[in-house]
Amino acid sequence: MIHPIRSRSLRRWLGASALLVLSAGVPAVAETVFTPTANGFQGTVSAAAPERGGPIVAGGQAVIRGQGLIPGQQITLMRGSHVLNDAPLTADAEGKFSFDLKIDAEAARGLHPIVVIAENPAAASVIDLKVSPDLPLSGAENFIIESAKVAPGLYQVAFGEAAGAIFVTAASGRPPVKDSALYRLDPQSLQIIARGAAGEAPALADGREGGVFAVYGLGLDEANGTIWTTNTRQNTVAIYRQNDLSLVKQFEPGLVDHGRDVVIDQARGRAYISTSVEPKIEVFTTGPNQKIDTITIQSLQRGAKFAVMSLALDAKAGRLYTVSMSTAEYATVNLEDHSVKVFPLPGAKGASGVAFDPEEGLLFVASQQSDNLLIVKAEDGTVLQDAPVGAGALNVTFEPKSRQAFVANRGAGTITVVDTSGEVKAVLDAGSFPNHLQADGQGNVWAVNKSRGAEDEAGDRLWRITPKAQ
Repeated sequence: MIHPIRSRSLRRWLGASALLVLSAGVPAVAETVFTPTANGFQGTVSAAAPERGGPIVAGGQAVIRGQGLIPGQQITLMRGSHVLNDAPLTADAEGKFSFDLKIDAEAARGLHPIVVIAENPAAASVIDLKVSPDLPLSGAENFIIESAKVAPGLYQVAFGEAAGAIFVTAASGRPPVKDSALYRLDPQSLQIIARGAAGEAPALADGREGGVFAVYGLGLDEANGTIWTTNTRQNTVAIYRQNDLSLVKQFEPGLVDHGRDVVIDQARGRAYISTSVEPKIEVFTTGPNQKIDTITIQSLQRGAKFAVMSLALDAKAGRLYTVSMSTAEYATVNLEDHSVKVFPLPGAKGASGVAFDPEEGLLFVASQQSDNLLIVKAEDGTVLQDAPVGAGALNVTFEPKSRQAFVANRGAGTITVVDTSGEVKAVLDAGSFPNHLQADGQGNVWAVNKSRGAEDEAGDRLWRITPKAQ
């Protein structure tokens, strides 16, 4: 339960108001409760931790902020029957307010509905205040962990077996992004071997500067010695050579809506690219390098849109798996005919990461809003385990040698290690904002994180995590 600094029940609050009315005698003209309204809630209200990007946890603090409200509007915040603020908050001349809230130590984890009641004029809205699981660091002694600074804005990482190298993408700055590059690193020293700068992008339709074709997602085509990258800002993709990071092909803007992940199916010579804001996976050939199909995924929920996020490949069975950020669902794509089957995913909210274990046929799903890892029977959608892993569970990879899933928790700043039975085996410090990770099939997990600024020594790092032999 979330309590205010001095908790009061709605019954007590309303009862006191009633007593005041009665004590005033019988008025000649009663005041109406139906005061002038705003005809809809104007502005936005949100709840967050005091530290940017950090989690709200039991026993911690939260800050509820409003902006774009009507100046002078009075705000009351409620959780269930409890009023959270001792006196109404008043929107300032800019329509803003801020309220510090103590979260008690017994607060249940999850999304708590906070009712925002406005007066002068009247309006109301409901926001979510997420209390995340707070898992202490543990188990680091069972791993060999090394990391090194690379560059600002690291996004994704991949291990190239043929090249014997690590590849990472980086993009930093506000749009139009001007600083972006693809890096090749030595897997032993973690030092940069080569850097390939992103090419200049065309001007925007309104004439503004277009920046560069910033690189975000990446997938390795080992057969052709290339790297496929997503240019999310320009809604397209590009191909680079693994050996020297030179550009092979830059596709035209508008070909892939908000491209996120790339998976290469070597056996079929296909590149599959997720779109993240659309219910689509774009399909390219890796021979002539051209777009050949669009796979559309229909949500089972009426009126809802399946928002494709991460991709996981079962090359042997010819299946591609993905999860939806906007609906609690995952989808299986048959790679022979591109037919799709969608399954409900109870317990997931804001699903974004997915990994697959071919040995047991398990899917591992990381969800940012529910802060958990679901272990699912891939063939029929049976949820086998639901493990709380940490705030902002963003991405997941499965390491087959140790048979453990590694989850990057962006908000918590940790990587949680979970076995196939759902037991948390370790919670590792991963610096600031861990963003992406990938197992290399040789017993290592590679991860990258972002930073809180130029002076953040815990950010912009490449990590190598190797489970010790047990």
